[in-house]
Amino acid sequence: MTPQQTVQELFRTADCVCFDVDSTVIRDEGIDELARFCGKGDEVKRLTAEAMGGSMTFQEALKKRLDIIRPSVNQIRQFIATFPINLTPGITQLVKALQDRGVTVYLVSGGFRCLIDPVAELLNIPVSHVYANRLKFFFNGEYAGFDENEPTSRSGGKGLVIRRLKEQHGYQRLVMIGDGATDAEASPPADGFIGFGGNVIREEVRKKAAWYVTDFQELLTSLTIQAK
Repeated sequence: MTPQQTVQELFRTADCVCFDVDSTVIRDEGIDELARFCGKGDEVKRLTAEAMGGSMTFQEALKKRLDIIRPSVNQIRQFIATFPINLTPGITQLVKALQDRGVTVYLVSGGFRCLIDPVAELLNIPVSHVYANRLKFFFNGEYAGFDENEPTSRSGGKGLVIRRLKEQHGYQRLVMIGDGATDAEASPPADGFIGFGGNVIREEVRKKAAWYVTDFQELLTSLTIQAK
């Protein structure tokens, strides 16, 4: 089998699938949208592009961006209340198809849990299956930093989450799906990586992915073919 066929077969027989969230499960980069909402959009978007391209460590980029935005509890609440969740076409059907087959689905993101939990709920993914960053606030609701103990706050953190999932649950065929450098570098320990370019194509990720798709329908179709 070719490398692509190997990943395709792995996906069709997976017992666990982990999805990135920003620009994969949802069409937006959550941190960029939050920054725009807080009036810091242009500064943060540039840093996000650099981070996704792998030119600085993820933790450096996260700290720099959050130091610019400094979102308060009230701003987070207002953002969640007013900004609609913009799911990528096909993701709802894909997650349901995987779950119907008995595949365990996780969301593993370098974004913020407070913004990702509502996405998980919309997709009927338990919030206990969300691995993401936690913001910290002072008693008056002002921004106080982020939890640097969360593995997803660091470069290589997604791989650490996946390694722990495999150790705790014994997954044998775990696939990571995402659009960014942090997703590609999570395989291994993920048994396979599928690059996703349906919202943004990152050339360095496309080159690393044995299987690169731009539409979730392609993944849905591969499951249907196997089922026949």
